[in-house]
Amino acid sequence: MSSSDNGDLPNKATVEELEKGSSVHVSSIDKDLTRKILWKLDTRILPILAVLFLCSFLDRTNVGNAKLYNLEVDLGITDHQYDQGLAVFYATYILSEIPSNLILKKLTPQIWLPCLTFFWGVSAMCLGFVQNFAGFVGVRALLGLTEGGLLPGIVLYLSTVYTRGELALRIGIFYTAASLSGAFGGLLARGIAEIGTRGGLNKWRWIFVIEGLFTALVGIAAYFILPNGVGSAKFLSAEERQFAVGRLNAASQGDGGDREREATEKFSWSEVGRGVFSLQTWFTASAYFGILSGLYSFGLFLPTIITGLGYAADEAQLWSVIPYAVASVVTVITSFLSDRFRVRGVVMLFSLPLAIIGYGVIANVDNVKVKYGMTFLMATGLYSSVPPVLGWLSNNSAGHYKRATTSALQLAIANCGGFVAVFIYPKAQGPAYREGHTIILGVLCAGWFLILCNVLYCWKINRDKANGKYDKYRGFGDDRDPTFKLVL
Repeated sequence: MSSSDNGDLPNKATVEELEKGSSVHVSSIDKDLTRKILWKLDTRILPILAVLFLCSFLDRTNVGNAKLYNLEVDLGITDHQYDQGLAVFYATYILSEIPSNLILKKLTPQIWLPCLTFFWGVSAMCLGFVQNFAGFVGVRALLGLTEGGLLPGIVLYLSTVYTRGELALRIGIFYTAASLSGAFGGLLARGIAEIGTRGGLNKWRWIFVIEGLFTALVGIAAYFILPNGVGSAKFLSAEERQFAVGRLNAASQGDGGDREREATEKFSWSEVGRGVFSLQTWFTASAYFGILSGLYSFGLFLPTIITGLGYAADEAQLWSVIPYAVASVVTVITSFLSDRFRVRGVVMLFSLPLAIIGYGVIANVDNVKVKYGMTFLMATGLYSSVPPVLGWLSNNSAGHYKRATTSALQLAIANCGGFVAVFIYPKAQGPAYREGHTIILGVLCAGWFLILCNVLYCWKINRDKANGKYDKYRGFGDDRDPTFKLVL
């Protein structure tokens, strides 16, 4: 059943009229109505996306928790084979991101995002029943294929619901689900382990089965709750829907964009090409690669690292909670400041050094308490840098299919960091993992430099637009228009 078939929603013609904004003109912003609409969007849409993303992060990293309960021994696989199982996930995950984003508009977010969630939930659940290396690798590949489209789809979806100046905070709010899932994942794995071997399943199998089943149920529920956009949000009144669409159109025109044009935009390979060959895409994607290399290594191996510091498996699950919880608070604060001052890269120039310091210290000290303390800096610096970098490229890309391409390509390149994370923390390095930490330190330093390059590049483009070098694109209604100012 599509959204147009739901009696609580406007009919298809009405939705299309609203999305085009054909009868809406907003000459001045009604602040009270804007606050009311934003409150409804924030409380009805963001929680759903946060839960979807929490499930995503749980189902990709719970293999680290399951490993502590003898997954390798029960499957008869080596440490290297385990790493291969992790790597194949990232391979299919990366391959699915751009195609998923390009078909999102056609299939609609209400259908596509919940479908992805349901199918990767089923895949995650199947991990609890694999018996050997081949099964482990095959299901991990399917998990990556079904899960890959979620985050780029969410970022693209949010860019059609909020204005440019509202995006980073909202990404930050739902992205805290990732850091909270790290805390929640440790607690949940610890609780599930208490099931023991009931039903003939080992502890690690129950982790996959229960968390995968939960994800599949969330996907089903999301279909009935998630709207395709503000023009079809049944929790808004007809007046609020009209105003919300008009507000987005007005904000877009004020920034040099054209949401009405995007609403009717047809697929074009030239727009895909503009996204692929944009320098901003490669600057931010390469920097994000460094950040995700750290994030994935942190998320997959933190329980093992803490165990290497002298804690038992159950204690490691609990001690892994605190750094994630602290990071979630700082992430929201950083996102708020990013929107408040309308800067993205500039914020990252200050947040990313926290992680750099953390990895620099932990790679070169032996004191257990100092090492654990550094995990707070590592988590805080990494997680708080993600919302600005995700919002940055979306902010500076106008035209639906260019933005769909840049959002997905950025994540496809960045997620290659998963391959780095998988192979640089072998057991032979434990418990210090000096070489692994040093590699992450290097890519984070490179990432900081690339962020600086992109800030300077965006500043140059804005200066060139002010000097008339982009006047030939006036009226295009996309990011080339001289009235479209890039966010630094």
